[in-house]
Amino acid sequence: MTRPGPTVSRRLMIASSVVGAGIVALDGTVLTVAQPSMRRDLGASLVQVQWTSTGYLIAVACLLVFAGRLGDRYGHRRVFAVGSLGFGVTSAGIGLAPGIGWVIGLRVAQGVFGALLQPATLGMLRAVHPPERIGRPIALRAGAIGIAAAAGPVLGGALVGQFGWRAVFFLNVVPAPALGGSALAVREPVRSPGPTVRLDLSGACLLAVALACLVRTLVGLPGTGWTAGSTAGLVVAVLVAAVFVRHERRAANPLLPPGVRGSATVGAALGILVVASAAMFGTLFAGSCFLQEVRGLDPLQTGLRALPAAVMMVLGAPVSAVLMRRFGARRTAPAALCVLVAGVLLLSRLDRESTAVPIGAGFLLLGAGFAAVMVTATTVVVRHVRAESAGVAGGLQQTAMNVGPTLGVAVATVLMPVADGVRTGPALTVLAAVAVAGLPLGLLLPGRDEVPTRRPDCPEANAGTPYGTMKMNTRQSTSRSAEENDGTPATRGRAA
Repeated sequence: MTRPGPTVSRRLMIASSVVGAGIVALDGTVLTVAQPSMRRDLGASLVQVQWTSTGYLIAVACLLVFAGRLGDRYGHRRVFAVGSLGFGVTSAGIGLAPGIGWVIGLRVAQGVFGALLQPATLGMLRAVHPPERIGRPIALRAGAIGIAAAAGPVLGGALVGQFGWRAVFFLNVVPAPALGGSALAVREPVRSPGPTVRLDLSGACLLAVALACLVRTLVGLPGTGWTAGSTAGLVVAVLVAAVFVRHERRAANPLLPPGVRGSATVGAALGILVVASAAMFGTLFAGSCFLQEVRGLDPLQTGLRALPAAVMMVLGAPVSAVLMRRFGARRTAPAALCVLVAGVLLLSRLDRESTAVPIGAGFLLLGAGFAAVMVTATTVVVRHVRAESAGVAGGLQQTAMNVGPTLGVAVATVLMPVADGVRTGPALTVLAAVAVAGLPLGLLLPGRDEVPTRRPDCPEANAGTPYGTMKMNTRQSTSRSAEENDGTPATRGRAA
């Protein structure tokens, strides 16, 4: 079979990554709309229906980092292809499931394949782009997620109303396997062979247990509140996490390579992603409750009120890449967090008399701030690790983007008292404080002139493997840009 050339391969890789991330995001949003109809059709209890989301979330959170490590060892496009094919097959199975038990089991299996798929979307981008040019494709990926967030409720509502809840799962049956096939057709950059790294199965199991306990505890808080069981789950998660850290320091082939585990830059970016996504999704949850319970809007009207957030995620993602390139992550991320906090605080002041203008403005600021944070922090995470660890970095980024929203929704639910309606002020104030906690982490991010070093004497370094950071002056930057734009050496000031 004739493989496409380098330019076509790069475009296929970008398309697969962007569309794959969008499909996963769309699947989550349409499911929310389909759950009430699913419950009625299958005669399921509320707890059973909740487990269609909880089971998926736990499976994904537990396996993301290990799935990224698999991609680092066996190739991201192969892991992406397996994840895409499995995601499509399990989607078809859910659409044909005869009972709620089958739906829950297949959703867990879908979570396993989703865990394979998600880190690979970032690993594939890193494989075909040098570190200093990764911002734009990551922005495209973020824009696809924003489009899915905007289209999901509307598309899901239309499909459920016309064809029933099963129709939403058939959305993935054709696109997901097609994406996997296109990824297999891509020709990846050739790297010099290195020693085969053994998989750290013990570390993967320890991390999976810690994350499962944490996610299960956070998911259970809205229904039960803070109980002895919640405390026990959190304690177990902390203890197992401590054992995992100790194991990683002593392991010969750790799950988290030293360059990832010991990087203050990567750790700061992940922390910012957690607090920002907690504030974002906690506020979306609380705002939806306010609009439906206090203002009496239906789900479609609620989605339209929150639409500015999704629109700004789509429009703000490419702008964020430009801002990061011009001002650096150290300035862009804290400024974006401030915009996000402003949106949360504006929505916290809403009451029964609030008009559409402050509601729309609050969601607009929320989406704009979050888009900039997600693009900036994700770029830092992916760019500041070696290319051979890009899958692990992608898995950590996706883990942060799963734990953060779960934490935010738990905080919003616990702090939102239900009496004469829903009051969102206290919950959103706390969520704003959570986002503010990420501001000091911005000081650990790279500035405008700090980019990963590329070694001209090392081909694999030129393929995108960073070896630290360096300051570039204007002449160096211009020369490098000329080489990357036309593929030829930059013109020197003197004759050869």
